[in-house]
Amino acid sequence: MPQSAAIFDLDRTLLAGASGSVFATAMRAAGLIGPALPGERLIAGLFAAIGESLPLLAVTRQMAAKAKGRSQADTERAALAALPGLVALIQPFVAGVLADHRSAGRLLALATTTPYDLVAPLAAHLGFDHVIATRYGVAADGTYDGTIDGHFVWSTGKRSAVIEWAREVDVDLRESWFYSDSVYDTPLMMSVGHPVVVNPDPRLAVLAVVRRWPTLHFDVPPGVPKLPVLGLEPQQLALAMCRPELLPFARFDIAGVGNIPEVGPAILIANHRSYFDVSALAMTMAPTGRSVRFLGKKEVFDAPVVGPIARAMGGIRVDRGTGSDGPLQAAAQALAAGEVVAIMPQGTIPRGRAFYDQELKFRWGAAKLAALTKAPVIPIGIWGTENVWPRNSRVPHVWNIASPPTVRVRVGQPVSLKLRSEKADSARMAEAVGALLPDEAREIVMPTDADVARATPAGKKPA
Repeated sequence: MPQSAAIFDLDRTLLAGASGSVFATAMRAAGLIGPALPGERLIAGLFAAIGESLPLLAVTRQMAAKAKGRSQADTERAALAALPGLVALIQPFVAGVLADHRSAGRLLALATTTPYDLVAPLAAHLGFDHVIATRYGVAADGTYDGTIDGHFVWSTGKRSAVIEWAREVDVDLRESWFYSDSVYDTPLMMSVGHPVVVNPDPRLAVLAVVRRWPTLHFDVPPGVPKLPVLGLEPQQLALAMCRPELLPFARFDIAGVGNIPEVGPAILIANHRSYFDVSALAMTMAPTGRSVRFLGKKEVFDAPVVGPIARAMGGIRVDRGTGSDGPLQAAAQALAAGEVVAIMPQGTIPRGRAFYDQELKFRWGAAKLAALTKAPVIPIGIWGTENVWPRNSRVPHVWNIASPPTVRVRVGQPVSLKLRSEKADSARMAEAVGALLPDEAREIVMPTDADVARATPAGKKPA
């Protein structure tokens, strides 16, 4: 019975930008090629920005002739030396996509114009089963003879090479996937059952809309779009607009933002007092310039308007009723990609009289994620958001601009965890967040009936 496969292009698809400059550096270090030509960096920059062009591919095709007399073995050694540089270019969310296809039992194949001898080490590093690449002819003395052996794996040549490969290994292309950034790969995309556009060049972006091909970006979580031309995800644009003056119905008192790592993974944990907490966290994150992936209840993601926005922002949907570890794995994948994940371990805003309890009660999800990923856990204490958007109100009090309430946010240093007991680490997290709250948070409050009603969701009867 024929198999299915997942086939991937290399440059600007699996890699952020082009591999050519990395290979050139390694080959120059090995003495296989001469100094850089004038304009070489400019050409590489243009390729990284807008993708393939016919003049560039014409030059690429001539590389086989220029390699005549070069040792194949020396080239293979240079390819190994180039591997660390290539690994550094792998897009953050590539590993998750490859793992999903691998777990589904599909063959993984790399299809690229890049010469086979150069790309083989990277393919092995990523766990590809097969490599479909341009091969240079080799003379009896082990040097390249200046010819291309078989297909020049580009455009229709790539399609022909993949079709030939599929016949040899018994792959049904109608049941297979192909990922590419280039309009020149359209022939192959039209030959598979599941074409996927990744970081498309301008012409492929238009074609993808016309043909309704899905578009992904491997530098952001699955499902997160990017704005055309700007190359920004919606959250980055939204964070750029997070300015206190645009929310005149609230004042912000934020401190400790420097405790959020500038790069690398981090788990943000915060207490939950209001629907306005997300806005407070967004205002806190805005100066860092970092996107943050919120774990949120399924009700948010299932809402007609808010849901699509939450998904476009890279939010992670949590359905506690299923007991699925899918959200945890998605959060772990984001952290492995060096991203920031935000969790409110209380799970929901305390309701009614529970809202006035001095003790924070955290669920164990954040502790599980910390133990799984070893990412630093950054505590955040939020206070006053309930005065901007009380629990019993369906909308924030945007009309309160004469005397807006103050929203207080404090970011603490990483929580010291033992990573042995989820219960104990959850308690440590709750203690760290509680310590960031003002003194009044620790005062014993005897709520009135009006207080209980204010802390009860709209349309619900106070308990």
